Amino acid sequence: MIEMHGATTGDGPGVLCDPATSATAVVDGRGIVTGWSTGAERLLGYSYRDVVGRPAARLLGSDPNAEDGLSAVLDGRSSTALLHHRDGRRVEVRLRVFPSVDGEGNAQQLVVATATDRTELRGTTTTEEAFAQCHLPLMVFDSELRALRASAGAMRELALSEDQLRGRRVTEIMPPHICHTVEEGMRSAFESGKPEQFHVRGRARPTARERVWSITVSPLKSPAGQVRRVQLTALDVTEQHLARERLALLNDVSTQVGSTLDVMRTAQEMADVAVDRLADFVTVDLLDSLFRGVEPGPCGTDAVALRRAAQQSVLPGVPEALIRPGDVDYYPQSTPPVRCLVTGRPSLHHTLDEAIKDWQEADPQRSWVVRTFGVHSIMVIPLRARGITLGVAIFVRHRRQEPFQDDDLLLAEEIGARAAVAVDNARRYTLERTTALALQRSLLPRRFAAQDAVEAAYRYLPARTRAGLGGDWFDVIPLSGARVALVVGDVVGHGLRASATMGRLRTAVRTLADVDLPTDELLTHLDDLVTHLAAEEDPAADAGGETDLDISTALIATCLYVVYDPIERRCTAASAGHPPPAIVTPDGTANFIDVPPGPPLGVGGLPFETAEWQVPEGSLLVLYTDGLVEGTHRDLDGGLSLLRRRLEQPAHSPEAVCEDLIQSLLPAQPRDDVALLVARTHVLDASQVATWDVPSDPAAVAGARAEVQARLTAWRLSDVAFTAELVISELVTNAIRYGQPPVQLRLIRDAALICEVSDSNSTAPHLRRARTFDEGGRGLLLVAQFADRWGTRHHAQGKTIWAEIAC
Repeated sequence: MIEMHGATTGDGPGVLCDPATSATAVVDGRGIVTGWSTGAERLLGYSYRDVVGRPAARLLGSDPNAEDGLSAVLDGRSSTALLHHRDGRRVEVRLRVFPSVDGEGNAQQLVVATATDRTELRGTTTTEEAFAQCHLPLMVFDSELRALRASAGAMRELALSEDQLRGRRVTEIMPPHICHTVEEGMRSAFESGKPEQFHVRGRARPTARERVWSITVSPLKSPAGQVRRVQLTALDVTEQHLARERLALLNDVSTQVGSTLDVMRTAQEMADVAVDRLADFVTVDLLDSLFRGVEPGPCGTDAVALRRAAQQSVLPGVPEALIRPGDVDYYPQSTPPVRCLVTGRPSLHHTLDEAIKDWQEADPQRSWVVRTFGVHSIMVIPLRARGITLGVAIFVRHRRQEPFQDDDLLLAEEIGARAAVAVDNARRYTLERTTALALQRSLLPRRFAAQDAVEAAYRYLPARTRAGLGGDWFDVIPLSGARVALVVGDVVGHGLRASATMGRLRTAVRTLADVDLPTDELLTHLDDLVTHLAAEEDPAADAGGETDLDISTALIATCLYVVYDPIERRCTAASAGHPPPAIVTPDGTANFIDVPPGPPLGVGGLPFETAEWQVPEGSLLVLYTDGLVEGTHRDLDGGLSLLRRRLEQPAHSPEAVCEDLIQSLLPAQPRDDVALLVARTHVLDASQVATWDVPSDPAAVAGARAEVQARLTAWRLSDVAFTAELVISELVTNAIRYGQPPVQLRLIRDAALICEVSDSNSTAPHLRRARTFDEGGRGLLLVAQFADRWGTRHHAQGKTIWAEIAC
């Protein structure tokens, strides 16, 4: 098809000939014939199949110089030429060449041949008649940009006769925004002498529908090369333009909808993309169960409740909306949205449809919106993903005059399908995240056990990324002897697996802490546990077979275990690949403790080392996971430096320190889980501790009881004196009888009365059932009955048996 062109020779108006009746041919930029009219077939005898696709030079009569002759003709330097006829004779013709472009914008030329012997073209249409009858909009303007000629196509589109058009400027014919572009193009063609091509969008006349036109303005030159007139050709490219717009819209839906895993945000992205490009007003309503992550069920028989997820309008403030996002809207059973939910099929409506009339009668508020804003066209689109209808989207037009067409319905359905997948992904993520968060919260401590060694505060922030929740944890564990253990750990990875592993490790740490293991030994046992857990998840590794798991995907965790003794004012710590703890002394100086960084848990085979340091009373101990100090904009060293600077700022309490660190070090949406534990150390005064060396003689038991009685009286704890004397008697007797000297007795007045007896024998005592006539064997059984808690801890000098009595 010949799309548009302009004359380049002669001083008369350009012509556009109908290929069905004129002697015309189309030649592309390579000199290949791409168009051949029936008039050309009558002139030269060649059929369409004989010529199209072959070089135009073969038609010239002067074969030796065919290429040169062709160039001269196409460049406009020759007005006559000899052409080959099919029967072998040569036909002398007068040629005119008009530049043009094909549908893809490539240059081509329209060649019009007129035989010098008029008998050859007897009965054919003249070029003047061809111009007048051309079905394409074609007009010629003079240097003052006034119309001189108009084709039949131009008169049809503008609904004006040629006499009505002659002498008028574009500004007097077409809408203003089109006129400015067209006249600028004509002026440019006059000045440069080159064709201009551009697109305009609008209505050729008030009653016509809006269309997109590809306009070509070609200069018409005199033999001297002076531009005397310009020719304007318009080609309707509305369908091609709409197709490109639809593809661009679908591409934007794919790239812009679903940028997060938030249901409301995803729905709003869909509404934002569709408004103004497809509809004037869009609402997205989802079944309420989606916001809880639950898979929606079938609709009931009453009015269906849908929660407004998003809405957008071309009008500021979305005045068409009856509710706000997040509110619930109710749709009667007979309305198109409910039918769309039930059937899962889209529907296209006009306000005169019976379905819309019934909807307006059943819903007076929406009827008011239709009347007030002039709604005339509606599409109801199901949001379906994986066979489940999640909700409905409603597209409305009231500003655009053109109603929705079937192509618009197909486009909206595709938009809804793509958006529904993103919404369903967000729903599934919400369900998994809610489950993992509930699991994680159930495994983390809700409150700390009572103890007086430290005043502790904590923060836990789950990650806000698609990777899901991580395996960070923390704990404060009371130990014997008024000590306390502070623990922070991090399981590598995210999701339910990491959360479940975190729970198992936290339980294991509590169990091992109750045994009163030294810090390095505790991490060694914990490392063995992680190795066994990894082997259970990967049987090939346990069997010694090869596995494709590397250190980045295997079960790996880090942990920092710190024990604080408020009597000795000393901390002991061991680390399994965890960031170092920080200490802030009462004078405001902040430092990181150089704890030997042992291997992460799960690596196995390497020892852990301990670090000990004195802690001034009122110091702050700060334990954290790497999510607090590492991020996309800083490395670990930079994060640690920033953490130290923040810790040196004055703070009144551990709670204030936690809040300050979270606000100053973390973005609004952290990319990794963060666990933070801050503890202010307390010290037990010497008046709260009493220590005696006990001779290794059974007779010394009575003296120990007397010392205990006197001290309890001084502490005003006479109410527990009997129980304490009984427990002390049994513990001291066992140490003298079964242990080794030296024997030491210590009383600690804390939240409970703590009785400790130490000796140099590392053998731990055990409860046993004494027979009826046995004289001994009931000592530890009595201790277990009268004490709230009791146990044994080992140290380098032997062991200590302790018991706590509530007071």
